[in-house]
Amino acid sequence: MSDFGKLSVVGTPIGNFSDFSPRGEETLRNADYIACEDTRVTAKLLGKFDIKKPLLSYYKPKELEKSEKIIALLLDGKNIALVSDAGMPCVSDPGYILVKKCYELDIPVEVIPGANAAVCAVALSGLEAARFTFEGFLPVEKKERFERLDEVKNLPHALVFYEAPHKLKSTLGDLAEVLGAERNAALCRELTKMHEETLRGTLAELLAHYEENEPRGEYVIVIEGKPPEKQSFSVEEAAAVAKKLIEEGAKTSDACKEAAKITGVSKREIYAAVLGD
Repeated sequence: MSDFGKLSVVGTPIGNFSDFSPRGEETLRNADYIACEDTRVTAKLLGKFDIKKPLLSYYKPKELEKSEKIIALLLDGKNIALVSDAGMPCVSDPGYILVKKCYELDIPVEVIPGANAAVCAVALSGLEAARFTFEGFLPVEKKERFERLDEVKNLPHALVFYEAPHKLKSTLGDLAEVLGAERNAALCRELTKMHEETLRGTLAELLAHYEENEPRGEYVIVIEGKPPEKQSFSVEEAAAVAKKLIEEGAKTSDACKEAAKITGVSKREIYAAVLGD
């Protein structure tokens, strides 16, 4: 039995403190230390639930360095809870390096589920998203940004991005340019907060809206996957499909019905064309 401490990866509210789970509260209350992005933000959460614990600063630019200190405490038998400012650590937030190091050293790791902005936005989007790709924040550099968008533009399933208000218009313009201005999307802002709002439309329409209205709050952008290419058939080509099916033994009516499904041409037009020959 290991004498190591345990790392608990704790999901925190993304806006509404009431979304914090009893298990999450209990985990923070029982931890020896709480590792967090911004001690001021986490202090507000702890104050809300009257939890008093020492905080360890753990943020992206110093993630590797800070991980070493936390690992030392875990090896010494201390239990540590890892939180981000909002949502789930390791998802567009610090945490990956620390969790990886724990696995390498056989330090136990557990997860305490919590709110996640991407999943909430997918549920609110009204778009087909049984499958989706989470892209988080796009690269700042234009070249890298367009390379990333080129990688995902032809995916048939939904895409999910995060964006800050001051970059939203620029990002919508880039998305419209690469993915297509007519691609349907949903913009979810201030999720779980008082001014939560979801706007739906094409990328062109959403961009036009924010040309007139200043973006406010944090955004999640959900975009439909690339629509399937529509194959265009003439009546003559559709009739040829039906004739082939008839030659293979299908009844005329059944062949015309199947050809209509394949080509998108109406069964009536196909039937008339087949009988007219």
